[in-house]
Amino acid sequence: MGNFYSAARDPIFFSHHSNVDRMWNIWKNIGNKNKDINDKDWLDTGFLFYDENAELVRVTVRDSLDNKRLGYTYEDVDIPWLKSKPMPRRTKLAKMAKAAGVAKAAETTSLGKVVANKISTVVPRPKRKKRRKKEKEDEEEILVIEGIEFEKDVAVKFDVGPDKSEFAGSFVNVPHKQKERKKSKSCLRLGLMDLLEDLGAEDDESVVVTLVPRCGAQAVKIGSIKIEFLP
Repeated sequence: MGNFYSAARDPIFFSHHSNVDRMWNIWKNIGNKNKDINDKDWLDTGFLFYDENAELVRVTVRDSLDNKRLGYTYEDVDIPWLKSKPMPRRTKLAKMAKAAGVAKAAETTSLGKVVANKISTVVPRPKRKKRRKKEKEDEEEILVIEGIEFEKDVAVKFDVGPDKSEFAGSFVNVPHKQKERKKSKSCLRLGLMDLLEDLGAEDDESVVVTLVPRCGAQAVKIGSIKIEFLP
């Protein structure tokens, strides 16, 4: 499934994309702020498909946002994880980081390391005061992991966060068997707002970011980590 020209021939392809669509539908219904992007250029972006009559039709993004208009809905089932947030805990390293503070809060933490083993590093926060609800809605606090270098034909995964209560997300590369250059460079962006609230760490001057290798980590190198605010 890692090759675009053949992905649709993999049986798991359709199950995967159906579940992504289902999760997006769930996300939009669990909070008032969870809305589709309303940028007109994005909404009016069109794609050409052949319909059931083998006729070429143009479909825009806005045509695909409401699954009911597309003629289907998802079964209403219990979603256990919605009501079972793990209890947060502050690690020893996190307490040390808070006590020590950081000289320049807007700095980027440079690594230049291979993620062969678990890595923990202190990352400063540009804005350290507890923000009001409106401020959080206007600007999302984002963890940015830059300069992720890896081999395109190697399965790669590493998690950001040491355990369930402090888990922020994952980076994954599905192998691509192609003749072009094997090396690739990418960037991972993860929202921190809800996680910092759960940890009671909104006033902390810095956060401890832990990278946990899962597979293919010996083929991954991390450039730097920073925190920024995006509108």
